[in-house]
Amino acid sequence: MLISINPSDSKIIREYTEYSDEKVTEIIAGAESAFEKWKEISFGKRSRLMKNAAEVLRKRKDELAGLMTLEMGKPINQSFAEVEKCAWVCDYYAENGEKFLEDEIVKTDASKSFITCQPLGVILAIMPWNFPFWQVFRFAAPGLMAGNTGLLKHSSNVSGCALAIENIFTDAGFPKGVFTTLLIGSKKVEGVIYHKSIKGVTLTGSTPAGISVATAAVKVLKKVVLELGGSDPYIILEDADLEAAADSCTTARLLNGGQSCIAAKRFIVVEPVYEKFVKLFYEKMKAKRMGDPMDGTNDLGPQAREDLRDELHQQVKLSQELGAKIILGGEIPGGEGAYYPPTILVNVSRGMPAYHEELFGPVASVIKVKDEAEAIKTANDTVFGLGAAVFTKDVKRGEEIARNKIEAGSCFVNAFVKSDPRLPFGGVKESGFGRELSLYGIKEFVNIKTVYIK
Repeated sequence: MLISINPSDSKIIREYTEYSDEKVTEIIAGAESAFEKWKEISFGKRSRLMKNAAEVLRKRKDELAGLMTLEMGKPINQSFAEVEKCAWVCDYYAENGEKFLEDEIVKTDASKSFITCQPLGVILAIMPWNFPFWQVFRFAAPGLMAGNTGLLKHSSNVSGCALAIENIFTDAGFPKGVFTTLLIGSKKVEGVIYHKSIKGVTLTGSTPAGISVATAAVKVLKKVVLELGGSDPYIILEDADLEAAADSCTTARLLNGGQSCIAAKRFIVVEPVYEKFVKLFYEKMKAKRMGDPMDGTNDLGPQAREDLRDELHQQVKLSQELGAKIILGGEIPGGEGAYYPPTILVNVSRGMPAYHEELFGPVASVIKVKDEAEAIKTANDTVFGLGAAVFTKDVKRGEEIARNKIEAGSCFVNAFVKSDPRLPFGGVKESGFGRELSLYGIKEFVNIKTVYIK
């Protein structure tokens, strides 16, 4: 049984019966059969259907946003924005998919030689609860436009969202089997990966989950894309616009309740501006309102589950025991729900969870450093490498640090890290491998084939 629980009051929303092995096998067979026809459909028709999906998303925005907020607790205004972003990525690949995958002529000693991109087949997407629509659509839009079919294994606590996404594609006119949800628990995932009809796997989630999925996939030599955890560093240099930096850092730490792989997590501040920045940061974090996520005036809802909230709290408390100081928040509020307040830890140093681990919630770790060199060293002192940001008024200085000094898949200057359909998204080190979005994302699950004609 898969159970969806409202994190605002800890009450059960709905229980879903897990699909039997027989039904899973039937769905996989349907996806493979659909692929044989779907791969032959023109880009023009695929594009029209993907545009339809964008339209369905926009028409149902209120309903879909409400479902997201109900199942995982994000503030309703952020849920509205997530639906709009999903429609954007559908439009983006509808308009650009054919161009991204067009044949590339290469001059060789042949009379004709070129590179062509062919779809692989059925792709399994294993997706997390934190962005229950966006994570799926950033895989599905390029994947389906490339001619693949998709199977979604979503987190069990957002099963309603998983089924709603399947309905979006169905109601947009996509043929049966092109995109299907598998209502299964984690124990059945390995068997699905091993199925001969599955040609690739994409996962967004924790590093341990990524290792488990990649290990299974490599045993049967299947392509994998992994977008895993992050402990994103934000460097505040002495010449930064501190007011703007504090604004960006607050947004980056609290967006989606802090439950984002690319959320800002470690704030590395050079000594000359440390006290001033911390004061501004404290004021802005403290001003944010926590409460009912259905109330559009609140900035922060509950965490997605009580067990995740409790795990976060233990990381905070252990860091405190090891010498960190809590200057804001840090206590579980009374009452129902998985709420956790905006929290700031200072005096954070090596050896603490707040320094090394991913804190998946509204907790900021502030680290004082001597200068730019130490800031860069500290930023890279992590097993993760997903996102990072640098704040400085010297744009050339910021670009040099972002381009050449920071070990991350994305590095922003004077802005918080966010995903964009036009830009590749992914990480290095234990944050995973492969890329989503942009030209690079649509080419992850195609056969890049050389054709040589003498």
